[in-house]
Amino acid sequence: MEIVTAVAYPEVRDAYLRDHPVERSHEANSNWYAAENLERADRIPGGWWRIRLSRADVLGTVLPWHLSEGGELELVPRSGATVAEAAERIRAGGAAWSAANPVCAAKLRLLRWAPFTPLFLSTDPVDHPDYGGLEVRSGLIHLDGLHRMLAWELAGRLPGRAQLDGYLVGDPRVAGGAARAGWADRAGVAGDEPA
Repeated sequence: MEIVTAVAYPEVRDAYLRDHPVERSHEANSNWYAAENLERADRIPGGWWRIRLSRADVLGTVLPWHLSEGGELELVPRSGATVAEAAERIRAGGAAWSAANPVCAAKLRLLRWAPFTPLFLSTDPVDHPDYGGLEVRSGLIHLDGLHRMLAWELAGRLPGRAQLDGYLVGDPRVAGGAARAGWADRAGVAGDEPA
């Protein structure tokens, strides 16, 4: 992860809403949920930072509980999972996972070749029930971008070097161990798997 510069929260909020309007009408618009998470995250000590992320950083990012957009199979358990673990769950589940989770799978297909847009992360979990059971309590933790991170990994698009833009709240020194569990080494799959 590369730190670009410190930023104020209004810049972060404006960047989020520019790419993810809360009022956008589509079947599974959860932009309001992420906008609320950004508000919650603004309470985390350390301020906001514009950052650049590599594939290893993204794969080591911890995701909160995710029920697959109301699907039948939980994508991320309440204890959390890294992007690498969630991507492996999708790969292993194949067509059966997609059939059981049609809305989530459709989002992944839609975002595979979508332009890279900034990810929103924190160094600590926000105060919300979806984050309450996380076993990992510091590092790179998802605020917004779950489907984009997974779709880009499954399509083999995540950059090896720190080139992917993002915003981070908290102490960036805590995030330095984001690839701590060796996910960069274990996630050698080239990508381009169906969702």
